[in-house]
Amino acid sequence: MTETMTAAVMHAPGDIRVESVDVPKPGTGDVLLKVAACGVCGSDIPRMNFAGAYLLPIICGHEFSGHIVEIGADVEGLEIGQLATVPPLIPCNECESCLDGHFSLCENYGYFGSRQDGAYAQYVVVNAGNIFLMPEGVDPRAAAMMDPSAIALHAIYKTKLGEGSRVAVIGAGPIGLFAIQWAKLMGASEVLAVDVNQQKADMAVEAGATLTAVNDEEAIAHAGKGFDVIIESAGVPATIALATKLTARHGEAAFIGIPHKTVELEKAVFSHFLRKEVSLHGSWNSFSAPFPGREWVESARAFADGSLKWEFMITHELSLDELPLTMKQLGERSIFSSKVLFLPNRD
Repeated sequence: MTETMTAAVMHAPGDIRVESVDVPKPGTGDVLLKVAACGVCGSDIPRMNFAGAYLLPIICGHEFSGHIVEIGADVEGLEIGQLATVPPLIPCNECESCLDGHFSLCENYGYFGSRQDGAYAQYVVVNAGNIFLMPEGVDPRAAAMMDPSAIALHAIYKTKLGEGSRVAVIGAGPIGLFAIQWAKLMGASEVLAVDVNQQKADMAVEAGATLTAVNDEEAIAHAGKGFDVIIESAGVPATIALATKLTARHGEAAFIGIPHKTVELEKAVFSHFLRKEVSLHGSWNSFSAPFPGREWVESARAFADGSLKWEFMITHELSLDELPLTMKQLGERSIFSSKVLFLPNRD
């Protein structure tokens, strides 16, 4: 008799049904995880409300952790019961980017929750190469937040952020809150957090921001001669322009946020980064060599030793039954949220 599980299945954007489906079976080289926690990424909100995924129906969710409950053939070095998180990109390991160790730029990648079933479910099958074991004592909820931490660190590694840097972080969602903490841990003397939501700006202070702003005027007033490093995580045309405006002479801005509208820079903004000889960096995903990279290794270490704070970010801990309505509310922005976690196997 086939075992079943509960999963939130997207049949079309906006059509999410909590259903009973078959528990997936691990094949050769795979393991089966019992999902402990799965976080909502900002990309899940448009994907599940209007943008859609690469195939339908699909189980979304790519920021997750779980315990190994079954191990497929030809898998070595893993044991039942171990807590793991999962780097969501599945590299092909064959394209030029992968062979050069630039896994974030893989040309033929898979991806949990958009190109194959993810973890808004009680169980998920994961290829052993994407299992990242967590250090002893790390909370499974923290393990589900590894991806946003690694994304923030990947962007910071594009820059020269170091001792004494003046840093501005635009967008105080989980990625921005981790970016603030990493900036402080790496020696930033000052960190400005910019978010239009006062509650998120307040959370940024808890993350370690020394200055906050809730609009462009406040941010520019704090800039002085500009910030050495800007981390832009909101992905809104106005914040992308603001990031460019806030840069100091020879400053750097790294862009994480994914815009859903055309981005245009006014002549004065373009002139600013041109005349200040500013460097603008694109930052995509969170990976380096050896896969998944130092971003994941350093994040795991910092969660384990307490260097990174994470629990204050969690605004919701929910069951899968609550996912369809919550995703709709997130799309409408009718509820305040920072990090929403679904706990599919919570008693």
